[in-house]
Amino acid sequence: MRRALVVLAVLIGQALIGQGLFAGPAQARASGQEPASRVALIGVPGLHWNDITQADAPNLWELARSSAIGSLSVRAVGSVTCPYDGWLTVSAGTRSAVGYRCGAPPLPEQRGAGAVIPGYGYLTDVARQRGAGTLGESLKAAGQCSIAIGPGAALALADRQGAVPRYHSSPLQVRTADLEQCRVIAMDVDDLVLPYLADGSLPRVPDRLGPAERRDALRMADAKAGALLSVLPQGTTVLLAGLSDHGSVPHLRVAAMREPGAQGHLLGAASTQREDISILPDLTATVLAKLGVPVPSTVVGVPLRVGSAGATFERLQRADATAQAIRSVKGIYFTAVAVLQVLFYLVAFLLLRRRKGLSPVRLAAVALAALPVSSYLVNLLPWSSLPQLVAGVLGWAAVITGVAFAGPWRRRPLGPLAVVAGLTALTLAGDLLTGTTLQLNSVMGYSADVGARYYGLGNIPFALLATGTLLATTAIAHRWPGKVGLAAIVLLGAFAMVLGGSGMGSDFGGVIAFVPGIAVTALILAGKRVSLVKLGAFLVAGGVIVMTFAWLNYLRPASEQTHLGRFVGQVLSGEAFDIILRKLQAMLSTLLSPNLMPIVIAAAAFLVYAILRPDQASAGVVPAAFEHSPALRAGLIGTLVSGVVGMLVNDSGAAVLSMALALAVPLLLATGIGALPRDRERDREPVVGPVADLTAATTK
Repeated sequence: MRRALVVLAVLIGQALIGQGLFAGPAQARASGQEPASRVALIGVPGLHWNDITQADAPNLWELARSSAIGSLSVRAVGSVTCPYDGWLTVSAGTRSAVGYRCGAPPLPEQRGAGAVIPGYGYLTDVARQRGAGTLGESLKAAGQCSIAIGPGAALALADRQGAVPRYHSSPLQVRTADLEQCRVIAMDVDDLVLPYLADGSLPRVPDRLGPAERRDALRMADAKAGALLSVLPQGTTVLLAGLSDHGSVPHLRVAAMREPGAQGHLLGAASTQREDISILPDLTATVLAKLGVPVPSTVVGVPLRVGSAGATFERLQRADATAQAIRSVKGIYFTAVAVLQVLFYLVAFLLLRRRKGLSPVRLAAVALAALPVSSYLVNLLPWSSLPQLVAGVLGWAAVITGVAFAGPWRRRPLGPLAVVAGLTALTLAGDLLTGTTLQLNSVMGYSADVGARYYGLGNIPFALLATGTLLATTAIAHRWPGKVGLAAIVLLGAFAMVLGGSGMGSDFGGVIAFVPGIAVTALILAGKRVSLVKLGAFLVAGGVIVMTFAWLNYLRPASEQTHLGRFVGQVLSGEAFDIILRKLQAMLSTLLSPNLMPIVIAAAAFLVYAILRPDQASAGVVPAAFEHSPALRAGLIGTLVSGVVGMLVNDSGAAVLSMALALAVPLLLATGIGALPRDRERDREPVVGPVADLTAATTK
């Protein structure tokens, strides 16, 4: 046990060094290039890649064709981002927290050449929007003047008093000579969203524009953009951004940057760790970095970066279409999983009480447990429609179930469990090592249009990785008991935990939950007592480890930080409390989820009843599984500990525990059925203990 813990400490230490132990403090963010002579941001709220065609939007089409292009995730605090939130996010460099005040930005009041935004104090005094005016204040402090065209642009470039140095209501009011006087220009083109802003109901209505009306609005927007582009001074770096949503469904929006050498390349950012996806706060960082102005530490975005060549409009259109396909099926998928789980426990309860249909129940249990990992493996194959997605998930589940019962391991009670749990853990670990392409746009992962996460280990994948790792390693501990099995649990568990908590996984709550799960499993296997004091110490240890990950990540250059390092900056700036509060509210809301809680309740009720009333509930299946493998009992307890802690420290809440139970409990039942005395006669493994006595008694 001591050797295993020493090796665990070495692994964690190496991971911490890899996180940037010797990196210096974060410096002012810069793009790594010579400052641009001028930057122009053209914000077209609601602009989608499907809108940009040569026929309907020739000016925007030509701009995008000569630029690096990518997808812009416009997620603010609310699930649907309105223009007010989009422009305010650019102003603050962090997601707008004024989501309920959805609508158009306020009309500025002209003050000489400039303007003032009325009621600007509301943002800080009432709405508690931290960082409002950061972009404008940074430009003013650096002695850079700016020109805003339209109310949204004024909101983005206003300083902390709501003042804009120069303001125009229309691009027709400016000439090249006017624009040459300042190095920052921003323009609001709101034609695509005006029909949604009349009553401020943007988040609550579907798309109310028909194809013809949207084309008309698009042509108006294109004409305004063309008017500005025609008078921009030579050498201006142009940013085009679809700054907000339209209708009631979030989409990926347009992001483009025209500068020398960018044409035909992808456009992304380190904030998403994707070469084709960026977020709204990246625009704030890009404007400042292009001008050589230091980016304040409160800005969570990083400068946009040009990626590989071969970017096409069609690729970006497919990216949003894929995200929308996942969105349309996600609720149905989780509902189906919940229904299947509840039906499985009900049927299993009835059949096991009568001691009938044990083989079909075992087969169904393994197939049910194979569904989660199948939702990731389906992304190994190309799919372009919902029927293909559903067929792919079911196909992978059938393949995994077949493998679980195909080899010699099928004769061993733990064989199917080892296959499904091992494949689940290996799939997610491999995904972390290769850039998390399987979790992106998966029904049990995340999608960029939602904007909760863009890379790393999501909360549901964490639950599956932790559960799969603990169960697979307990199968190893069953096969090689003693020091070898104990070392496998500690070392493989630590490896998975480091993957999840390091820069590859960037999972804050997962480390806090995984450490006690590993430790409890190891202690039980070692014959040690687990007390509340020890459990509390493991929780503290998990917190210390993940905060160390976060602190060392914070010490890296800002462009290399993950959200773990940025969270440290938010703690230091005082912004973290609002983030923690929102995550707590999100976690509590999952306790009422009609898809998640039935899984938790059904699985937990069956498990508890099967342990307390084994003969009545499950023909002794659960006790038989524990009797056959004490290591499995330790792994299940560790899984429950990680699941409960993960539920409490992650904003996905009940989703973490429900997915841990959805994988663990069916595999436990499959193992117990395989370990029942009447099946043990066909197993070549020696049987010892009370189960052996019961087997002998039934064969006399």
